Amino acid sequence: MTHDRVAASGLQPPGRAQPPDLASTVAKAADENFPVALRLLPRRYRSHLTAVYGFARTVDDIGDLAPPEQRLDLLADLEDDVRQLECAPGEPRAPAHAAVRALAATVADCQIPVQPFLDLIEANRQDQVVTRYESFDDLLGYCRLSANPVGRIVLYVFGCFEPWRAELSDSICTGLQLAEHWQDVAEDFQAGRVYLPAQDMGTYGCTEQDLAAAHAPPQLRRLLAFEVDRARALIDTGAPLVRTLRGSARVAVAGYVAGGRAALAAIAAADYDVLAQTPRPAKARVAAGLVAAFAGVG
Repeated sequence: MTHDRVAASGLQPPGRAQPPDLASTVAKAADENFPVALRLLPRRYRSHLTAVYGFARTVDDIGDLAPPEQRLDLLADLEDDVRQLECAPGEPRAPAHAAVRALAATVADCQIPVQPFLDLIEANRQDQVVTRYESFDDLLGYCRLSANPVGRIVLYVFGCFEPWRAELSDSICTGLQLAEHWQDVAEDFQAGRVYLPAQDMGTYGCTEQDLAAAHAPPQLRRLLAFEVDRARALIDTGAPLVRTLRGSARVAVAGYVAGGRAALAAIAAADYDVLAQTPRPAKARVAAGLVAAFAGVG
């Protein structure tokens, strides 16, 4: 029985896991660095961005939570679904997965190309086979697939996509992705992944054994301080994008900038000990950062 016929029948193939449920996936937004600014947006934008978030979170959940031997097949099924969004009416089947069906109106209304969504899937394929990065440039290449497409999609949602804006957005999104990696060093290591570049670890005298400690040793804290500064510089490089936007687009992008800066500040406030617990910013700090970013301060 093919994937689409299984979806239509409501049955599961023997031994085959289904992708995560969309409703439970979107509910996770409250527990993540999902910008508080999004709550201030008109409903039409919140609806589109929630659909985008649901898709991105679904892809991540397949790559992280599905049985390892099934992840590539599930990602391939999801890619097939996304490609249906390019088809004219009356052509091949409608997408089977709820997360992709929820995207259909967003892709059509906002005229978003499907390539950014395919890039997010490709990033998760890469996660299945690449668990270490030799250089910072290698890690940036991963971020071009895993993070930058989201910012480009957001620009399309607000009807303000321009290539030069996309370049600024890429800097913000790469910085945000790095901030998340530096927050989650311990969690990623437990999952078998190390995003800290091997060259940087060698420069600072860090080993993977350091990542298994209960508290970050001094050499790891120095490395994290260096990587946090790198991520902050990327966000600062892209932050002028906020001043080129108006209205809801400006609020949303300022929220992303503020969230990233607050996450990095939380790591610094924890004295770069990301192993004892995951540093998370207080909502008040994110809100204050949103005001500053919206005003173009800092």
